[in-house]
Amino acid sequence: MSKQISIDEAVKQIKDGMTVMVGGFMGCGSPHQIIDKLVESKVKALTLICNDTAFMDYGIGKMVVAKQFKRIYASHIGLNPETGNQMNTKECDVILVPQGTLIEQIRCGGAGIGGFLTPTGVGTIVAEGKETITVEGKEYLLEYPLKADVAIIEASKADEAGNLQYHGSTRNFCEQMATAADVVIAEVRNIVKIGEMDPDFIHTPGIFVDYLVNID
Repeated sequence: MSKQISIDEAVKQIKDGMTVMVGGFMGCGSPHQIIDKLVESKVKALTLICNDTAFMDYGIGKMVVAKQFKRIYASHIGLNPETGNQMNTKECDVILVPQGTLIEQIRCGGAGIGGFLTPTGVGTIVAEGKETITVEGKEYLLEYPLKADVAIIEASKADEAGNLQYHGSTRNFCEQMATAADVVIAEVRNIVKIGEMDPDFIHTPGIFVDYLVNID
């Protein structure tokens, strides 16, 4: 069965109230065309898991401006003033997470690990409400995994089986998110036949990818 679907079919996978992971770093590696269609769809009350909220007019920031999120997990929001505005007015519950902690939470979600210990955030506001565990005299925070209903990511190349290849830094967060969601949708510029990709340069195996959207 072909994994290739239209962008409209992809957007229909995301419904009000879902938790969505979006790959990329400041919009680099984000699925921009799917994001634009999601803005048009007016889907709402989503929980977003991402590294950052990009810019007001670029990347996932467009959905922030459209007020489509009820909760956001991110490590950085400074380049999108609207995220800060919604956080301060309590329109959106913004949970700021240290970047290393965030990616490890996603990795744990994909690997089926129940949690992990990190010293990052001990003694700071990050530790508020969290369980602490002492190991060999050192204090750690217990952080829990993050998973999503849908992950939308971007890849430069795929084959018909869904094997993905990223270009340069566009792989930011995409690899881990592809393992941590029930449904994974990849926006891809170039889809080739099975066997045409060098196995040494496959970054995400097709077993993790449910749908491909060709934007070439």
